[in-house]
Amino acid sequence: MAESLFERIGGRPKLELFLRNFYATVRIDPLIGPIFEGVVEDWPGHLAKIAGFWSLQTGGPPDYRGGMMARHVPLSLRPGHFDAWLGLWEKSCRAHFDPPEATEMIRLAEGFRQRMEPVLVRSR
Repeated sequence: MAESLFERIGGRPKLELFLRNFYATVRIDPLIGPIFEGVVEDWPGHLAKIAGFWSLQTGGPPDYRGGMMARHVPLSLRPGHFDAWLGLWEKSCRAHFDPPEATEMIRLAEGFRQRMEPVLVRSR
């Protein structure tokens, strides 16, 4: 049986390291950093929840109990916010993972954008 993306990226330890580094860049981004800093009160807790989400999405343990879309509705997101987040995600994926896994992680995130952006931008 083929290894899951979760296993190929190094499991939970590597995923958590990646997410810590990724969100460190998000937090200082001039466009989207203030959004995250304005709503995330507990960064360790937030990162643990996000790690659970990405664990589930990559074929790892189903450690996420949801509401992702609902949590983003009040943020008044615009297309530029999605562009900025995905740009940082792509750069981080390429820095942390081998090319095939980086590409898969980027495609997963692009898929979420396709599903989330129409709902969240319209909900403003």
